[in-house]
Amino acid sequence: MNERRKIADRAVPFRAILRNTNRRRRRIVRRRPVDPLSRGGGALSPLTYAEYLRMETLLSLQDPRTPPTSSRAVVLAEQFFIITHQSCELWLKQLGSDLDAAAEALVPPCDPHDLELGLEFLLRAGEVVRVLQQQILVLEKLPLRYFAAFRPSLGTASGAQSTQFRRLTTLLGNNDHQGTLYDAFAAAAEYHGQSVHDVCRLGVESGVLHRLAEALVDMGNGYWHWKMAHLALVSKMVGEGGGTGGSSGVDFLARRVTRPFPELRRLRGRMHHS
Repeated sequence: MNERRKIADRAVPFRAILRNTNRRRRRIVRRRPVDPLSRGGGALSPLTYAEYLRMETLLSLQDPRTPPTSSRAVVLAEQFFIITHQSCELWLKQLGSDLDAAAEALVPPCDPHDLELGLEFLLRAGEVVRVLQQQILVLEKLPLRYFAAFRPSLGTASGAQSTQFRRLTTLLGNNDHQGTLYDAFAAAAEYHGQSVHDVCRLGVESGVLHRLAEALVDMGNGYWHWKMAHLALVSKMVGEGGGTGGSSGVDFLARRVTRPFPELRRLRGRMHHS
């Protein structure tokens, strides 16, 4: 009898703990955070596509400056021009973010997983550059007579003022300097016991380093094709005339058409003489 009482006495605190735990659980359930998809009054209201993308705001950002007295065709041409350039800036945001992430993944210490992650970012960035080139080709559908009609409304605005585009030079480099992305790649190769020349010489034997080098080359070529397409478009639309924002037009753009990663291209070229 005494032994049973002892067991019962020891069970009392345990039951109390369970009761207290259950009470706490009930309190936690009552204080559960509101579902982020719910809207007001506790009623469930699923997040819609329009809300997620803020469509009302997004579609209100196109504000042509063409005078109201202009024809509808001219107004739509300027809207087309604005949408294309706004889309370009959005893609530039993604491109810069992916290139930043790729460079960060390659900074030593970097294990094979980091290298693969950097490659994923780099491959996606390469596809974004191709999208940017396609947008230039779409702009070729802007009739010259309508562009000439609304062009004075641009004032001193120029694509050369894009801070996002200028940031690409820091990441990708040009004919004169390598850029942070290539520096990170060279550091990653060295961390894994190879030079960039070794990677070029060994090819697929370098594994993911080889794939990274090839992705950099593709990125550089895609960038060059994009700028050449832009140069051709401007030549078609303004001829030898001055560019927007007071630039010299085609001559100004031609000087800005460069190919990134000059050292990588030079080392790859040496393979023909080895």
